[in-house]
Amino acid sequence: MTDHVMVAASDIARLVGVGRAAVSNWRRRFPDFPEPIGGTAASPLFSLAEVEAWLRAKGKLKALPEDEAVWQRVRNAADDLVLPDVVAALLTDISGSTAPSDDLVEAAATLAERRGRVETVEFFFARLLEAHSRRIQVLAPHVANLMVDLIDDQPTIYDPCCGFGSLLLAAANRAERLVGQEREESTSRIAAARLRVRGADAEIVAGDALTRDAHPALQADAALCVPPFNERSWGFEELANDPRWVFGLPPRGEPEMAWVQHCLARVRPGGTVVVMMPAVAASRRSGRRIRAQLLRTGALRAVMALPSGAAPHSNLAPHLWILRRPNGSTPSHVLVMDASQDLSGIGPAWRGFQSGEALDSDDRRRVSVIDLLDDEVDVTPARHLVQVIAPLEEIAPTIEALRARVRALLRRVPRMIAEERPLAMSTLGELSRAGSLVIEHTPMRVAPAEREAVILTAKDVVLGRPPSGRGEPLATADIGDIVLPLVIEQPAARVMTEKVALGPHLIVIRPNRDLFDPHFIAGFLRVTSERTAGSRVDARRAAIPLLPVEEQRRYARAFRKMEEYELLLRDVQETGERLSSLVWAGLVNGQLRPG
Repeated sequence: MTDHVMVAASDIARLVGVGRAAVSNWRRRFPDFPEPIGGTAASPLFSLAEVEAWLRAKGKLKALPEDEAVWQRVRNAADDLVLPDVVAALLTDISGSTAPSDDLVEAAATLAERRGRVETVEFFFARLLEAHSRRIQVLAPHVANLMVDLIDDQPTIYDPCCGFGSLLLAAANRAERLVGQEREESTSRIAAARLRVRGADAEIVAGDALTRDAHPALQADAALCVPPFNERSWGFEELANDPRWVFGLPPRGEPEMAWVQHCLARVRPGGTVVVMMPAVAASRRSGRRIRAQLLRTGALRAVMALPSGAAPHSNLAPHLWILRRPNGSTPSHVLVMDASQDLSGIGPAWRGFQSGEALDSDDRRRVSVIDLLDDEVDVTPARHLVQVIAPLEEIAPTIEALRARVRALLRRVPRMIAEERPLAMSTLGELSRAGSLVIEHTPMRVAPAEREAVILTAKDVVLGRPPSGRGEPLATADIGDIVLPLVIEQPAARVMTEKVALGPHLIVIRPNRDLFDPHFIAGFLRVTSERTAGSRVDARRAAIPLLPVEEQRRYARAFRKMEEYELLLRDVQETGERLSSLVWAGLVNGQLRPG
């Protein structure tokens, strides 16, 4: 059944459980490796049958995994542009809404019987995301769970822009009934299949909820929504007199305000709405009248800043708006919170705000509605968060700590010998071809998984912190491996001191420890990355000197001292900023006076 199926190098690597670099090495080292039968020179395609036979002959594969064999048949059944339609039809059959109609569907149905319907549906969905990683974006599971955590258990939960069902899946155990709408037909069918195999009572309809509302009479108990950001063609002209615009006509450039009001119109009085919004929606002048009306009526209850990348379709830092459909009472305060560094406090802060707890701190505050209703009606959290004034007795120890850190900082600068000499250089690509090191890339995007793990992210590498991301592990870095971001915003290359799971957008370099010191390579990569800051890194073109290992170690010790120096310098900067804020606050609030 695999005679006419073609696979890419990445597919072959996944079948055997190796990196793409290993497949490239096989092509160079083994003359009998199957020749490409399609694709391009940069992205060749191979016969799956020929590859399978070669892998078996070399002892690299005992048997072709049944799920991968079926997926490759699916992948070859249609052009990539219509692949979502093919997968949607397949998942619809697997989830039990129609009977198997051809041999491909029967093969998928057989797979589902053997490994389970939920596992099979999620397997095909994950493979679709990998195949369309540049076109398809999904909400990260931990963000979906966070949004769901902000609503209580409810009889009916609604998502008017449900995509592949991320929010509704997270809410499946919170509701008796799930209602969703999604513009794309294939996407809505996949969402329905993912919910159906879990036994959820879900009604998913295809169509644009703004212009073709499928649930005009719905009065849900709660609504969750991640709308498209900054969309100009959302139906401004045809919806000018729509009765949903209770809080004001959304301007053409404020489509998110249309989604907010749509959600409020589809929940019962007192129902909760949680919407992810672009940060600019909190301050744009064009939306200030609607924001003012949301505040006056008590509809807007909280605005929370999230980390950059939390929105599936934007790399900017979004906000979460929590709203309630007015039911007679008008609250006097709104919760503002900066959760851009730590999402874990959002749930407790919201529950504490509802119960009347005192919340004022550096990252959260109750703000009076009257204070927000000025000329700008700006609800951006950072604008309303003021640093809590420290006790006067903290200032003197802070000054002494700063002085001590500065003295330690000066001692960290390594001694150097002034000397100019030519260095024989070699690129990492040349060293990789010689077998001196291995270079691997993690995929561009994390596929959703039933079980998440803690993964190292590109930002973790830049900041020198432990793994902080969550998602499906895409690769593993061992002790002594060098990890650097694929896209450089700040120069960074870290040597792993423990085994870690890796997320997307990372490069792993695994040197032969008998030939190269990892810290030596990392130090030179740091300089190379600095020269290409703001661009995609081609690690193979990076050059390092060819030096004896003992001399490499002397360089490595100097590089590590410089890293310690930079960490301490960052600590001094943070301490200095803290001291500065304390002194400013003390002078302004009467705790200090000029000497």
